[in-house]
Amino acid sequence: MKKRLFASLAVVALVLTVAQAKDDYQLGPDSLEQKDVPKGEILDYKNWESKVFPGTVRDWWVYVPKQYDDKVPACVMVFQDGGSYKNPKGQYRATTVMDNLIHKKEIPVMIGIFINPGTFPNKDKKKGGSNRSFEYDTLSPQYAEFLEKEILPEVSKKYKLRQDAAARGICGASSGGICAFTVAWEKPEMFSKVLSHIGSFANIRGGDRYPGIIRKTPTKKIRVFLQDGSNDINNQFGNWYLGNLQMESALKYKKYDYKTAWGDGGHTGKHGGSILPESMRWLWRETPAASEARSEEKK
Repeated sequence: MKKRLFASLAVVALVLTVAQAKDDYQLGPDSLEQKDVPKGEILDYKNWESKVFPGTVRDWWVYVPKQYDDKVPACVMVFQDGGSYKNPKGQYRATTVMDNLIHKKEIPVMIGIFINPGTFPNKDKKKGGSNRSFEYDTLSPQYAEFLEKEILPEVSKKYKLRQDAAARGICGASSGGICAFTVAWEKPEMFSKVLSHIGSFANIRGGDRYPGIIRKTPTKKIRVFLQDGSNDINNQFGNWYLGNLQMESALKYKKYDYKTAWGDGGHTGKHGGSILPESMRWLWRETPAASEARSEEKK
């Protein structure tokens, strides 16, 4: 009887341990403000009216590190759902991570561009007022064109940005993650680095086709970091975790420069946020200087 009781208690303890482990990720020191690390400036751009996505408005922000020198063109990192990534108290805390890693010279000096999805100002967001799914989940060059024709030129009016793809990265979560991949896929000459958190490579607007497309297309010069958890969404559009595993398999088959981080989390930013410093270091490793990148492009 006692043996059965102990066995039952052991099973319960194991179940509780597993349950507590799900999405139980903690932020490390590189995601927290450090006393001796200079903090960058964040500039607000409100109610931007897009021409590429007619009728939409959006808020977006530009992060400028203290180390920025207006005589030296800076690298660029774009974040979809920008309000959540720049939040210094949120799960990602990207500007804090950039402050810390730039200070430690573990990533190059870079301008961060944080962009919210567009909304139609005269519509209720819950009744079709958000343009997020169309912008992020659609497999087309339109969002890349939005960056190329509107956002990057606007930022370039005030700050010097590098033009080579080696100096440009793009990041997002969920539908923002597949959007990041689509931008680099459509415009590898413009963006070469992709960071996707819990990416929606599912059949929302055909994103589940990417693994097959990757396998049949000549390898592009892009670097990809994928993060997801085994308890991510499983619904009528697909299984997010399996979709990301299929992406990994396709990238491996085509010999891409890629890295994955799989966990037990759900559709949250906890895991991605906890490893953002590691992800950024890997993504930006060995980034060539502007002169070296120009020489490489001419070959």
